[in-house]
Amino acid sequence: MADGETGDENVGSVTGVFRERRRKIREEMGGAERIARLHDRGALTVRERIDRFLDPDSFIELGTFARSERPEDAATSPGDGKIGGYGTVDGRTVWVGGDDLTVKRGSSSVVGSRKKTRMLQQAVEHGHPFVFFAETGGARIPDTLGSEGFVKVTPSVETHRRNRSVPLATAILGNCFGGGTFQGAFSDFVVQLRGSCMAVTSPRVVEIATGEKISFEDLGGTEVHEKVTGMIDRVAETEDEAFQLIRDFLSYLPSNAWELPPEHDWPGLADVDETIYDLVPMRRTRAYDMRRVLRYLADDDRIFELKPRFGGSIITALSRMGGRTVGFVASQPLHYAGALSPGACDKITAFICLCDAFNIPLVFLQDVPGFMVGSKVEHDRLLSRAIMMVEALSICRVPRISLVFRKAFGLAYFAMGGTNMGSDVVAAWPSAELSFMDPDVGVNVVHGGRLEQAEDAAAERAALIEQWTEDTDPYDGAGILGVDEIVDPAETKRWLQSQIRRLRVKPKPWGQPNPLAYWPTCY
Repeated sequence: MADGETGDENVGSVTGVFRERRRKIREEMGGAERIARLHDRGALTVRERIDRFLDPDSFIELGTFARSERPEDAATSPGDGKIGGYGTVDGRTVWVGGDDLTVKRGSSSVVGSRKKTRMLQQAVEHGHPFVFFAETGGARIPDTLGSEGFVKVTPSVETHRRNRSVPLATAILGNCFGGGTFQGAFSDFVVQLRGSCMAVTSPRVVEIATGEKISFEDLGGTEVHEKVTGMIDRVAETEDEAFQLIRDFLSYLPSNAWELPPEHDWPGLADVDETIYDLVPMRRTRAYDMRRVLRYLADDDRIFELKPRFGGSIITALSRMGGRTVGFVASQPLHYAGALSPGACDKITAFICLCDAFNIPLVFLQDVPGFMVGSKVEHDRLLSRAIMMVEALSICRVPRISLVFRKAFGLAYFAMGGTNMGSDVVAAWPSAELSFMDPDVGVNVVHGGRLEQAEDAAAERAALIEQWTEDTDPYDGAGILGVDEIVDPAETKRWLQSQIRRLRVKPKPWGQPNPLAYWPTCY
């Protein structure tokens, strides 16, 4: 038999038909006209999105030949509105999928939903992150009308059974309703493209159902979700920026809950450095930007912030110290002097759950005057949100460090990892003030009557504040070991690096997630 001959003249014919059929599905998708319309508005097809996101030439598809189970749609529904498979990101295996707008606008139907669930099952069972590019009009009609069609199309059940076993990230890359929105709500990280909408139902459905007329942007645009709801973690101006944000997020995390995050080579401990005094004013009434401090502390001055415009009195950010991934929870004195709001509490709770699930040590940097007060925050369930945050902290099992810079008053000190809250080490700067209440406020509360009767109320008040302030320094707390150590501000970076190096993170055995992995992603 000559080289190249198969012995079966039908093999070449069958292979050729197969290859042409596969090419047509993958290249033509739902039709050249629909692809052109996407390109005309500056959008990518889902296959182009997947290729842009993954390492070059690494994509392996699952379910190429899937199509609608309805006979009349079988020939015109390649992929059935969902495309996906696996590839690599920085050499690590990642499952990735997305809505295909060229096939019935990416709507969710029986086979497409089955494909999405199958991908997620594979990711969870074998310990790989799952990334989804969402842009869909919701459930497909008429496929889902009637009880038979309706019960066949369900949310991906593995999503809410995954127990944060693998990182789940979603990019909202266009107007998205129904399944894509649910996917985002389940996710550990959500990035939304500027100009898109993420909502349960569309403005048209809202108007028909309630009579309310509302725009896409006002219903579920980026301004709504990054500032009001906190349902997204970052905003992207372009699709490529969205892809890079997800890659950056994954770079700080392990592939699954039973591994440690990737560790980078890093030289020895930082030197003693007094430039921190240029970043943090010693007088506690002066504001400063904690982001500058976090960049100063981080390797290569890099932090990856989550929800930067939500709960602004707190910064939550992934970073590295000495080559190891850490999660920063830091007061932001530029917003409400760092006082904890209901949104800030939700933000901290979500971040604690993320870090605990994926074996990331937490570093709390406190400069907090307490919780916000007033009827608005009380009516916004500040109490329940604060308690949920404290409960999450008490259940958390990853190493925790808490360091007070200038002040920590009231329950907020404990909620930020203070004494007896399970932190591996609690420390403070020499200038720090620790007390149930800010001396300025406490003097007025306790000595209000005395000040009213004083001949020189201002002088009397100043003397009382000075006395109270002396009682709030950290030395008495350190004297009874309620504070483990007092740290020279110039040694802060070196000291934190040393603590991160010594604290061991111990992932649970395969298949046994940490307790907080069972907590919901929304509250």
